[in-house]
Amino acid sequence: MRVDFYQLARAPVAQVLPRIAVRILGEGGRLLVTVGDEEAARALDRALWVDAPTSFLPHGRAGAEGAADQPVLIATDCVAANGARNLALADGAWRDEALGFDRAFHFFDEESVAAARDAWRMLKARADVEPRYWRQDEDGRWQQMA
Repeated sequence: MRVDFYQLARAPVAQVLPRIAVRILGEGGRLLVTVGDEEAARALDRALWVDAPTSFLPHGRAGAEGAADQPVLIATDCVAANGARNLALADGAWRDEALGFDRAFHFFDEESVAAARDAWRMLKARADVEPRYWRQDEDGRWQQMA
């Protein structure tokens, strides 16, 4: 499995996540987005309606009617009711349940950098995981650093 670590320095997850989601959907995949609590889930849901890219990003919330049909599902746990094989950890917290997916995107900011480093070291030691680290450059483009 592959885990992409994205260090958020210039933009919040609500602005970065739509680009990744659009790419996954374009490849025919589905995405589960995990956040820490219901308040964060509501905030991300609102942000995706307002701040999504120029095209519509279909998404919904876990537990809501039709959740299984949503290409992008926002949840507070790592249960992919929509059958997603891609997981976005949008709150800076690593969850070992992510290892059950084909690919995980671990977003973290300055407040969660120490925990992200711990997760990186743990995953780097595993033969079945390919971790990659991405950081934005001065122009806002993502550069693979490791």
